[in-house]
Amino acid sequence: MSLRTPSSARSAATTASDGKRADATSGAPLLAVDRALADLRRGGLVVVTDQARALLVQAAEAVTPQSLARLASLGRAPALLALTERRAHAIGLAGPAGKTVVTLEIADGTPAQSVRDIADPTSEISFRLPPLYDLAGEFAPCAEAAVHLTKLARLLPTALIAPLAAPDAAAFADANDLLCVSAADVADYDMRAARSLKPVSQARVPLFDAENARIVAYRPSDGGIEHLAIVIGEPKADQPVLIRLHSECFTGDLLGSLRCDCGDQLRGAIAAISEVGSGVLLYLAQEGRGIGLVNKLRAYQLQDGGADTIDANEQLGFDADERLYMPAAQMLRDMGFTHVRLLTNNPDKVAALRACGIDVVERVPHAFPATAHNKAYLETKAKRSGHLF
Repeated sequence: MSLRTPSSARSAATTASDGKRADATSGAPLLAVDRALADLRRGGLVVVTDQARALLVQAAEAVTPQSLARLASLGRAPALLALTERRAHAIGLAGPAGKTVVTLEIADGTPAQSVRDIADPTSEISFRLPPLYDLAGEFAPCAEAAVHLTKLARLLPTALIAPLAAPDAAAFADANDLLCVSAADVADYDMRAARSLKPVSQARVPLFDAENARIVAYRPSDGGIEHLAIVIGEPKADQPVLIRLHSECFTGDLLGSLRCDCGDQLRGAIAAISEVGSGVLLYLAQEGRGIGLVNKLRAYQLQDGGADTIDANEQLGFDADERLYMPAAQMLRDMGFTHVRLLTNNPDKVAALRACGIDVVERVPHAFPATAHNKAYLETKAKRSGHLF
């Protein structure tokens, strides 16, 4: 397989003032969202727009007294806390039926620590929760985008939001040195990033169980985190290739954690592919079923308190599984593989890959013995997620 030279992603068009505003041409939507994620991770504010509506947004876990004061000075109404319906349910609140995002009223003078405590299930809520607030329906796309941005940033999925005190959101963002991003671009980010994946580097890397192996790195056009393809042998595109979709697991893959079976699955898949002569293991940057390493550690803390792996993710405010498989499908197509034999015990992976246009001709079982440390984890995957063992 030859490595194509990726086409350079064109930079986002910018305003003449400070270069903060991106237009919707070429790779600009991806770049705008990626820059918004960086701002949120630093504790900054961003502006999210939808047609004539706009919200100021900050990640709840990054709230400080100073950022609360700035939000209050820039917004035209008291701040609201936007959280997923799952997180609202976990703290005993029942939001309006059919809404994926619930909003709470944050009164002036609310301590920053209280905002962070509502967002973080590893903290104790020792105060009365603020009342639910029925955010006007026209602001729903902006509120949903705000929460989705926190997920994309691998932060807790809760955002502090406030309607903007200006008729022109883009001009307001420029004047206040804030990034302005559209709700539609946030919603489309995952798919756009996946479809933009291109190979950027490859090298031969002999592995313990597969000496004839090479690693190909794929990067999205916004310069985001790379996914890796571990190609073993010389798989042929004219016949179904044996593959494994493996989500990265720092604790299991690198440290040999006994809380999961990820390390066994990774090494076992490499050995199984090598044994048949050729195949591909896609190492996907989707730690903790897509919630990120820090949130996975938070989930572990909740599990130590009695929650199972699914309940822990949902208490954090995430879905049980946040992973996407379009990146895997894009990488496979780039390498010329559209018919595969999939090493997995997860039927959802089979369905998801097929939905992305890859023909899964066979599910190949891929299970390993339980240990005293991961027995309950594996039982939960079987009973609640339908994994086959």
